Amino acid sequence: MAFQGHRARKRFGQHWLTDAAVLDRIVAAAELAEGERVLEVGPGRGALTERLLAAPIGALRAVELDRDLVPGLRARFGGDPRFTLVEGDALEVPLIPEQGPVPRTVVANIPYNITGPLLERLVGRLDRPHDPPYRRLVLLVQQEVGERIRARPGSSSFSALSVRLQLLARCTPVCAVPPRCFQPPPKVMSEVVRLDPLPPHERPEPELARTVEQLLRRCFAARRKMLRNTLAGLLPTSELLLVAEAAGVQLEQRPQELAPERWLALAAGLNRATSAATAPAAASALPHA
Repeated sequence: MAFQGHRARKRFGQHWLTDAAVLDRIVAAAELAEGERVLEVGPGRGALTERLLAAPIGALRAVELDRDLVPGLRARFGGDPRFTLVEGDALEVPLIPEQGPVPRTVVANIPYNITGPLLERLVGRLDRPHDPPYRRLVLLVQQEVGERIRARPGSSSFSALSVRLQLLARCTPVCAVPPRCFQPPPKVMSEVVRLDPLPPHERPEPELARTVEQLLRRCFAARRKMLRNTLAGLLPTSELLLVAEAAGVQLEQRPQELAPERWLALAAGLNRATSAATAPAAASALPHA
């Protein structure tokens, strides 16, 4: 066998998904069209790769960090002209080829230790989204991360990540994946999630996105504090109260209680208030005739 003697490596976060039903659900969730161009991050020994190539896709670009798996993957799939293998770290190597078909769908079994950075690389940040967005991403993640991605306001799992991703994509759970579905079994539950990135015209405008990002960092750094405390100093108290009321926000709330649309409204109000405050100063600085 091509991978004989290779053992899963803890430093790479390797846990081979072996459950056929879960593998099939991942492919089904991707809803691959004929001629689809796919990016697979972390093909491992190729269990999911085999199913992807069995679909009528046009191209599959796979990125694998473990150099000892590369010969086996090439031996197993190199004869398929649709298959391209890139050896290297998915956080560093080009995910989009300089020439040839550009992947539009992503399938990834994300190592738990790089989930945050890889999500940022695949989806982007509020103030710097991936452009153009992928059509769809189907990701196998730690269940805790999946819960945070799709959490609703007021939930203990609701976080800055929840707000960011829900303002950039439609987030849908696909299925839970218990440890027994892997070899070797991880110590935690996993789940498959589907992200459908929003088109550019549905994403926050850059200036608004930058303000939301600043608010999220500021407020979720002290998630137990009321917004009255974490937002103090941005505006005079009376103005801050008016901005919050117009946004449908109560300053006695804590950050995990605000829905993504409330963060947008709050950021928009702050931008308007800041612009109004600087406009008179700018006008007074103009030379008089």
